[in-house]
Amino acid sequence: MMRKMDGAEFDSLVSFFDGMARTQWLSQVHDQLKEMSTSWFEKDVLDVGCGTGRLLTRGLNEANRLVGVDLSPEMISAAKDLFEGMEATNKTLFKVGDAYELPFQNGEFDCVLSTCVMFLLPEPEKGIKEMLRVTKDTGHIVMLNPSETMNMERASAYADLHNITGFEKETLVKWSNISTRRHRYSEETLTDLLLKLGAKKVRHQSVLNGLAMITLAAK
Repeated sequence: MMRKMDGAEFDSLVSFFDGMARTQWLSQVHDQLKEMSTSWFEKDVLDVGCGTGRLLTRGLNEANRLVGVDLSPEMISAAKDLFEGMEATNKTLFKVGDAYELPFQNGEFDCVLSTCVMFLLPEPEKGIKEMLRVTKDTGHIVMLNPSETMNMERASAYADLHNITGFEKETLVKWSNISTRRHRYSEETLTDLLLKLGAKKVRHQSVLNGLAMITLAAK
């Protein structure tokens, strides 16, 4: 039976996940996700499973409010430190919280993000339902998940093809390994799940040569 991980299990991995967020391959995917999520101008944006906050830095000069929630207290501490260093705490909020029970009001955010998180949950539908709950009726959610073709062999081959080595390759292969033991999706499966949970106008963008996909769904 798939077990839900707790925050303490991620506390010791702050450096690893911060390094992963700064790899060239994931940075490029984050850029693609930011572009697909449309303008953040004067918007309230939430990142579920924000890690050290790297994704949200892309909205510093655009968003009205940048909010991050993570199960790990150490990840939240690192995210706060990152934005304090950028002198951007006036528009940011980071707090410890569970993706199954987000500590926010209904319809509080214009855009709700989640990268490399929902696929880890034993019941991703609970996390997605919460993402939709805290999204405004005029808003949308955006996720990054591994595709059904993601595995260690394909990830390693992708890395070799694109001359991705060292730590950069290690992080990609580790993500692929975990995905085979958690959840991977086809576009059809994820679309059906989102529509069942009340989302609308679902669309996907393949990334990493089909190893993963960015999904945008209107509330």
